[in-house]
Amino acid sequence: MATLSTQTVSLAGLAPSYATAAGGGDKCEVGDRNFLHVKNGAASPITVTLTVTAAVRGQAVGNVTVSVPASGERMIGPLSADLLQNQTDGLCAVGYSSATTVTVASLRI
Repeated sequence: MATLSTQTVSLAGLAPSYATAAGGGDKCEVGDRNFLHVKNGAASPITVTLTVTAAVRGQAVGNVTVSVPASGERMIGPLSADLLQNQTDGLCAVGYSSATTVTVASLRI
């Protein structure tokens, strides 16, 4: 798993850089102003899975899944710490049903 660098949007503007999605998944920072921008360059849709670490009354909460259409993109967030923050490293684990031709950016507004 690669850890994505979080890029901050500012008044001066941001031309975000995108990383190639890792086949084994990625990790990113969490926060109420953090989100992911996922671009799918493939001819088929993919599913992005955010590993949920929260529990309600001792019951695990299901992972968040987002479908990204073929040749499409999705903004995913906010990446709330109380839902997605891993206790070990403080990051959110992100998985992809296919990483081929997928790029991703971790952004903060």
